[in-house]
Amino acid sequence: MKFDEFQEFRQRQLSAHSSLLDAAETNVYRALAPIRPQPPSDMSTVHRCDLARAWLRRFELPEAWSGHAMVCRGVRHGLSTIFRRLHGVQARLWLPSDVYPVYFELARAAGLEPASYPTLPAPALPRSPVDHRPEYLLLANPSKPLGRYLSDVECAAVISWLGESPLRRVLIDSVYDLGVPFAAGTRRLLDTGRGVLLHSVTKGWLWPRTFGVVLLSPAQAELAEAFRSEPPTSAQLRLADRLLTEHRDVPRQVVAELAVRAERLFERLPDEVLKAIPMVSRTCPGNYFFPVEVPAETLQREYGVLATPVSVFGESNWSGSILTSLADAFGPTPTTAR
Repeated sequence: MKFDEFQEFRQRQLSAHSSLLDAAETNVYRALAPIRPQPPSDMSTVHRCDLARAWLRRFELPEAWSGHAMVCRGVRHGLSTIFRRLHGVQARLWLPSDVYPVYFELARAAGLEPASYPTLPAPALPRSPVDHRPEYLLLANPSKPLGRYLSDVECAAVISWLGESPLRRVLIDSVYDLGVPFAAGTRRLLDTGRGVLLHSVTKGWLWPRTFGVVLLSPAQAELAEAFRSEPPTSAQLRLADRLLTEHRDVPRQVVAELAVRAERLFERLPDEVLKAIPMVSRTCPGNYFFPVEVPAETLQREYGVLATPVSVFGESNWSGSILTSLADAFGPTPTTAR
């Protein structure tokens, strides 16, 4: 069941069964709308170089890296730009099959035919033989709907994969990382000199497709020129400046609100269902996706819980499902029905 199909199914089920616990809402912007900062009203000029330095300071990264911190319009825009370059050099691209269908849409729009690897119930990295082509692995850290950061063992496996060929690189989608500094695993991957970090204000400040940064390695000057030729609008730059300066605390507020919502979800779940959620997902800061080793059909039929099928996130052979903590029932004024 794809995303749009499931949304129609979800509304039908909630309308027909008033006692059904809605643990399948995925729209974080609607759920946390009161926290989202308002855009600025002034028309001041903001320069990309200043924003790059502000972003580096915000995430405790060296300001000397500003020449490699490419300002863009968000992770989607960043990936589109990178994917076009990968097509030009006939690179091989690996995408997670069960994280975000848009990854595949962007890759195919750039002319790529990506290969895939699963992340549920745990990431299983590709074991492809080394060849003469550049090879890129895209991963999310933290990953959704896995609902956690990469483990030390998983990071070590990625580093080992990189070490098998000087033509291998890793693309790190860190949009769900709401902490400062970035996760230790992300920093370990950057320290290899083979990582490209993608981040934006989408989740931390609840402003999608507005502003992001792609942190390149020094050896990727050809990508830098592609980003410089496609800047955000002046309004997007002004908004980003306001978010990074006047609203620095918003990501912390988002994490705090999501923690409260997660606890309300856990309180409403039957013990058997709660125990089927990995503890590492339950305790990951800022998480609202909780994988559970129970099929969605079973959760609804036996426990009265509406969950999201894994197929909404992409192709998967895993039999479990995903719970979320974004529905009205877990908000500031909890309700028992919709």
